[in-house]
Amino acid sequence: MPEILEKAEAERPQAHASVQDALAEVTALLRRHRLVEGLVHEQMEHAPGGERAELVESLVYRQNKALLQRKLDRLHTADIAYVLEALPLDERLYIWDLVRASRDGDILLEVSDAVRESLISSMDTEELVAATGTLEADEIAELAPDLPQEVMDDVFQSLPVEEREQLRAAMSFDDDMVGALMDFEDVTVRPDVTLEVVLRYLRRFDELPSQTDQLFVVDRDEKLLGVLPINLLIVTDPDATVGAIMRPAPVKLLQHEHADVAAGAFERYDLVSAPVVDTNDKLVGRVTVDEVLDFVRESGEGDLLAQAGLREEEDVFASVWASFKNRWAWLAINLVTAFIASRVIGLFEGSIEKLVALAALMPIVAGIGGNSGNQTITMIVRGAALGQVSSANARQLIRKEIVVSLLNGLIWGGVMGLVAMLLYKDISLGLVMVLAMTLNLVLAALMGVLIPMTLLKFGRDPALGSSVLITAVTDSGGFFIFLGLATVFLV
Repeated sequence: MPEILEKAEAERPQAHASVQDALAEVTALLRRHRLVEGLVHEQMEHAPGGERAELVESLVYRQNKALLQRKLDRLHTADIAYVLEALPLDERLYIWDLVRASRDGDILLEVSDAVRESLISSMDTEELVAATGTLEADEIAELAPDLPQEVMDDVFQSLPVEEREQLRAAMSFDDDMVGALMDFEDVTVRPDVTLEVVLRYLRRFDELPSQTDQLFVVDRDEKLLGVLPINLLIVTDPDATVGAIMRPAPVKLLQHEHADVAAGAFERYDLVSAPVVDTNDKLVGRVTVDEVLDFVRESGEGDLLAQAGLREEEDVFASVWASFKNRWAWLAINLVTAFIASRVIGLFEGSIEKLVALAALMPIVAGIGGNSGNQTITMIVRGAALGQVSSANARQLIRKEIVVSLLNGLIWGGVMGLVAMLLYKDISLGLVMVLAMTLNLVLAALMGVLIPMTLLKFGRDPALGSSVLITAVTDSGGFFIFLGLATVFLV
């Protein structure tokens, strides 16, 4: 039976299998492996002939383990990372032990930060040094914050002098700088050589660095002069010189610029790679589209987590204590704001007792305000990420959002006012509903602009807890506006 399964597994086409299929297959193999182990152990406990049972256990164990390893060997490193992230901790570490050591470094780069911590904590110093030894300097720098200091010391000592300097340079940049996205695999040529010379030079490579769509033209001082697109190199007369056909670089990125600048440039000019220079225009590296995509994805995930009040990325299968530490802070803030909202309601207990309809209608006023505020905040945060929002245009944004909220308030407030009049046979209640919804939507629009703009002014992430804050304001404000108006005009 295991031989048949192994043959079927070997013949299964992998090219078109989705990552979800890979996860399902690995999970099924893992569950079956654990099940067989349990059955054999049970037989050993109840049947005589322990040596034979032990032999059977060893045979079945090796066969199932080999089947899992062959499956993992055929998977792309990114797919293995996906599988590891989708497994509970004990199964994740079991699969991690089956992965070939030569692939450890590449997989550690692919997994999320939270999962990476769990994998690194299961490895000893020698394993970690061996894993990082297969990586480039910029890739080691990406792992450095999660690696123990003794590992980094050993890695530094094992690197050649040039790569050691590259690693120091890469580690000097913050995560949100262009330098943190940069690699050192740029291919440079001089402007005075012919294309024939360039082609002979390229043939000396075992393979070109990934995402190589252009060569960088530099002078003797390594200052960037232009770029030589690969497509032009291939079709142009080999006797032509590089300087004759090179093009100006569409964009030159400064290594200390914010990475958002690189992301915007890649989107605007449809780039595959871009040169990175220092303040003297000297070429120091390049940024490729895969790194930019990773940055954009991580930034988007970070904004989403920040809006929900999560302080950092969380492993889905993290321990209860780790998840608690990540979530408690903004929940505590939310508890305080909820208490304030309850006290606002408490101020109008007498009005609610006299007009019970208020209790049924006030969640509508608060709810639509929260939704509207979140829409405004989402637009402002997105605009800030694209560099379209600043303190210079804050007033214009506030005016625009207030007009939008007034229009929505009059339309949807009118709808709910009509519903309230029909349900409770009270025209005054309907009018109060219209006014309360309109005023709360205006409040939501105002706070939806001011909260992220204030965070930006103080150098904070504009998405940080914004969803929690806007909900708190629109809940308390909505209750106060609606119940206050009802107290004045109805009670």
